[in-house]
Amino acid sequence: MDVYEAVASRRAVRAFTDEPVPRAALERVLTAAARSPSGGNLQPWHIHVLTGAPLAELKKRTLERAASGDPGDERQYRMYPPEPRSPYRERRSAAAAQRFRALGIRHGDAEARRAAVAANWRCFGAPCLLLCYIDRDMGPAQWADLGMYLQTVMLLLRAEGLHSCAQMAWSVYHQTVAEVVAPPREAILYAGVSIGFADPSAAFARIDRAPLGETVTFLDDGETG
Repeated sequence: MDVYEAVASRRAVRAFTDEPVPRAALERVLTAAARSPSGGNLQPWHIHVLTGAPLAELKKRTLERAASGDPGDERQYRMYPPEPRSPYRERRSAAAAQRFRALGIRHGDAEARRAAVAANWRCFGAPCLLLCYIDRDMGPAQWADLGMYLQTVMLLLRAEGLHSCAQMAWSVYHQTVAEVVAPPREAILYAGVSIGFADPSAAFARIDRAPLGETVTFLDDGETG
């Protein structure tokens, strides 16, 4: 699989089979991903990979909190701007509408939407979860490194025939996650990544992307080939 194919086929999969993820494949991916760009070679990521009993215990604890209506722990970072301006507001709304439509969830069906959100803490059925932490004293540049690292991981997973779903949702219950994985005290949980084989029978939406002209400006002499 070439890089373009990996990028084109990567998507946020929200329905996995229970087929185990080969440990050797994970080790290849994470070894190669360490070559991701990193300013000053800080490599600011701390990774925990859960399968089997530890993952089952984490799912149990977080699902219990979600089912009780627990809104989660004090946030360690802001996921989105409180009031995103245009065009970000419209893009986010359109993506949510596409996803819920693909799941057959009607507009205004709050219970079905809550159930769809709670599926995050089931890893959407995936048998493997990667948790990504970063030291709290790191700055925006290191958070950018973190994003590049996770993108590299997700593309390499495609090369192994695997799919993934990046989930900031795990940060909502970061204290419960910490009880299971015991991260460094100075670390912030940024996100989880569910990993596995996609369920080919599950419906999904291929979320639209903005046309190139909305996000890219070329400055040239008009003669570039």
